Order: sequence, then structure tokens, then C-alpha cells
Amino acid sequence: MATIIDAILAINPNAEVSLADAEDINSITWLSGAEISKADIEAKRTELQAIDDAKPTRAELKANAKAKLIAGEALTEAEADIIVI
Repeated sequence: MATIIDAILAINPNAEVSLADAEDINSITWLSGAEISKADIEAKRTELQAIDDAKPTRAELKANAKAKLIAGEALTEAEADIIVI
């Protein structure tokens, strides 16, 4: 799950903030750097969550890897990692 902090750091990797409540965007205290609007933070958080949601799950990668091995097809790096790790 994309967090408020993930979104802030994706917009500005040098941002320094604290949150009284990790899920409450209204609890942000800006420690240094320019403030980022709540709308921009929410938009980036939604974007990051969509990217995360589009990634295959571990079970999906494992199933894909097994099917490809049986069919003699090449694996993606992520599929190979599932088998090795």
C-alpha cells in the first residue's frame, strides 16, 4: 500500500516531514523544504497505488514461472527470483 510518506518522497526525495497519524494527511508537519499540496500528495499516492496494484502477486509469479518451465519458455527476472528465493 502506498503511504503518505511514499507519495511525499516520490514528489520530493529531500522532503522532511513528520506525521502524527500515518494515515491522516492533515497531520503532516513540514520540517524543511517547500510544502506539497494535499491534492498533489493524494494524486501521487493514487498513482503509486495503481502501480503497486498492477504488479503480479508472488503466487501469480510462481504459477507463471511453473507454466513457462513446463512449456520450455524463458522466465522473467521476477519469475526466476520467485524460484530461487
